[in-house]
Amino acid sequence: MRCALEVPAGVRVCGHCLTDPPSFDSCVAALTYGYPWDALITRFKFDAALDLAPLLADRLLLAQRRAGADPPGLLLPVPLSAQRLRERGYNQAWEIARRLGRELHAEASADLLLRIKDTPHQLQLPLAQRSANVQGAFAIEPARLAGLRGREVTLVDDVLTTGATANEIAKVLLRAGAVRVQLWVVARTPRRGDA
Repeated sequence: MRCALEVPAGVRVCGHCLTDPPSFDSCVAALTYGYPWDALITRFKFDAALDLAPLLADRLLLAQRRAGADPPGLLLPVPLSAQRLRERGYNQAWEIARRLGRELHAEASADLLLRIKDTPHQLQLPLAQRSANVQGAFAIEPARLAGLRGREVTLVDDVLTTGATANEIAKVLLRAGAVRVQLWVVARTPRRGDA
C-alpha cells in the first residue's frame, strides 16, 4: 500500500502497512490534516460550506496526478447513514467524488455503497475502538451488485485517520466482487510520532 503523504519517493509500502496491511490497495492523500486545511475541511463537512468542494476536489485531483495513481475506475464516496444525511443535508465525500468524476470522465455513484448502520462519529471514539465501530456498517445496494463485479473501485473520503472506515468498506467491496480498491482522501491526519 502506498499513501502519497507518508512515504518517501521510491518507497511503495510504509512500515505500518507491511506489518498490518489494509484491505485497500493504495492511498492518495492530498493534504496533511493541519492548519489551515483542518479548519476548511471542518467548515465544509459540518457547516455546509459547499463552496469549498471545488477547491478540495482540485487538491485531490492534483495529488492523484502527482502520485501517478491509477485511473479511478468507479468512484464511490464513503456513505453516510440515512439519519446523518438528513441531519447534514449532503454527503461531503459525494460532493468531492462527483466533481472528480466529471473532471476525470469517470463513473461516480452515490447509491451503490450503503451505510446500513448509524454508528457514533469516529472522531468521538478512541483510536482502538474505531474498527469495531464500523464493523457491519456498510453494504452494497443489492440491485447494483452485478455492476460491481470485476470492477476497479476508488473510494473517496474527506479525511483519513486510522483507516478503519476505509478498510471495512474495502472488505465489503472486495467480497462483493470488486477486483481492486484504491483510496483517495483530501487529508490524512498524521499518526502519533509523525513529524
